Amino acid sequence: MSELIVVTYNDVYQAEEVRLKLLKMQQEYLIDLEDAVVAVKDKDGKIKLRQMYSPTAIGAVHGGFWGVLIGLLFMNPLLGLVVGGASGAVAGALSDVGINDDFMQELAANLEEGKSALFILARKIVLDKLLDELKGTGGKVIHTSLAHEDEKKLQEALEAAQAENSAE
Repeated sequence: MSELIVVTYNDVYQAEEVRLKLLKMQQEYLIDLEDAVVAVKDKDGKIKLRQMYSPTAIGAVHGGFWGVLIGLLFMNPLLGLVVGGASGAVAGALSDVGINDDFMQELAANLEEGKSALFILARKIVLDKLLDELKGTGGKVIHTSLAHEDEKKLQEALEAAQAENSAE
């Protein structure tokens, strides 16, 4: 079962920095990310969702591949590439994988200007390693599917980091 964690940060760059740390942890097999999205509210009050993967681009690549393959069968690989790429891009743009965009928009609507939120959807988490990695990043947990004890440990790690940073 996947775990969902949403953490808010006091500046627009902190959530992106933490996402980079999570991607590094994924390379070390300490977390298996399904999705990690950064939400930022701009000066106009619009919410920008910075997806980890672009479904449109992925769809275009897959569609292009299959288009070339089918185009080779009909002796026109260039036409197959164009048609396959376009149809794959459309299919990718219409699909919503990972965290529901409406859910993220709804939670991020409460963000203040100049703040960011990190939405994490993970299939597997080595929690003690995650807590060590997130220590020193600050932030406030606003939503999670973790057990109450694990949520409390996560929030304590974030608060301890804030206390250490303010003491310096």
